Amino acid sequence: MNEIYYILMMIGTLALSISGSLTSMEKRFDVFGVIIIAFVTSVGGGTLRDMIIDREVFWLVDPYYLYIIIGGSVLSMIFRKKLNYLRTFLLLFDTIGLALFTILGAEIGLAHELSFISIIIVATITGVVGGILRDVLVNEIPVIFQKEIYATISIAGATLFLILRSFDFHDTIVHLVPVFFIILLRLLVVRFKITLPSIYRDEHKLKK
Repeated sequence: MNEIYYILMMIGTLALSISGSLTSMEKRFDVFGVIIIAFVTSVGGGTLRDMIIDREVFWLVDPYYLYIIIGGSVLSMIFRKKLNYLRTFLLLFDTIGLALFTILGAEIGLAHELSFISIIIVATITGVVGGILRDVLVNEIPVIFQKEIYATISIAGATLFLILRSFDFHDTIVHLVPVFFIILLRLLVVRFKITLPSIYRDEHKLKK
């Protein structure tokens, strides 16, 4: 595993652990609950990915992921009172995690010589499943099942990664450009409230 790949994995784990911690603290979970939600948010997608492609579950092989998750949870709890713009930080860390794990999922799918569409699916699972599990456990409707464009951004980022990889660009470009693309695209989507069409709009109008 090359150095940039490992660093991105650790940064993504930290970002999602903070995202999970912030969400659970908003719900007033206790310390154990905060760590559990941070854990599920961080490794949920990667765990499902590894099970699907019959790969060793990454955090069982390398315990440093667990240390990063616990560290992210502790930092979040220590500095929670200083996070005046909690929602802004939550969005930022969730977006960073989405971006990093999407591309890392695509890299793993590529390493296992999966087909193009299978790599996209594996990448999307890696990027979004942790967030889905987090939202379910804190009793919220997952973002992916609402109007906000979320999984679509993951799919677009994974596709860009594969395109760049096919042109044999340097590894730094192949990994970082799609990461920044996903982050920028999601922030723009949230900022301008861009949504997918709802199948219920016409029905609502008819009822009126």
